[in-house]
Amino acid sequence: MRYQWITRLLGNPLVLSDEIMEPFAREVLEQAVTEGQPVVLILDQSKLSDRHQVLMLALRYGERALPLAWRVATTEGAIGFATQKALLEAVAPWIPAGAPVRLMADRFYGTADLISWCQDRDYRLRLKGNLVVFDEAVKTGACAGEKLFSLEDVELTGKRARTHIGIIQDPGHAEPWIIAMSEPPSYLRTLEYGQRWGIEPMFSDFKSRGFGVADTQIRYADRLDRLLLVMALALYWAVSTGLWDAVHHPTPSEKKA
Repeated sequence: MRYQWITRLLGNPLVLSDEIMEPFAREVLEQAVTEGQPVVLILDQSKLSDRHQVLMLALRYGERALPLAWRVATTEGAIGFATQKALLEAVAPWIPAGAPVRLMADRFYGTADLISWCQDRDYRLRLKGNLVVFDEAVKTGACAGEKLFSLEDVELTGKRARTHIGIIQDPGHAEPWIIAMSEPPSYLRTLEYGQRWGIEPMFSDFKSRGFGVADTQIRYADRLDRLLLVMALALYWAVSTGLWDAVHHPTPSEKKA
């Protein structure tokens, strides 16, 4: 009976992830605003199976991330900008009015299209090393070698997307961080890109630490979308329970905090 119930749920076209997630997402977004810092949204993609990829938009919550909305596609490669744009615009109305927002994304999303969409928005987008910076007549990957750690108001790629670029090449790291950003770059602003890593533990939760979504035999993207919905709600309830327990049964360290 349990298997039949799950089968009916995952195959039900009336179960729409965005509509169910919206009240949960609005609540945690409002909580994030009260901290006085920009609301950090993280855009990333992960492989779910041999045939499926998920494009996820998550909220940085503490040192980790909570899923807000996602799109599952049957593909082996990157999910394109049209889907990225639709996902971002679906979540935008959920954000409290006037709240400062900062978008983080890995180098698969540091494209001229997304940078152009982010004009007049706060963002930190990692870039690949093979993008042409027209103002400097150099590719992004060569900037660190030429000690160009700060590029202001430059045009990127043949689409001439205008942005600022900050670069960090820390000792012992093979590749530099090349970060497109909305503000004139500095070392600390470039370092803020590290907030993106909160989404990695979340993907690990889905794949290997309890949920095991990567082991699914589901063949259809819409059913896998609804499976992620069940997992996302479980993650929200776990976080909510942990916050409640910290208030009502605090550990000695939590009492001091």
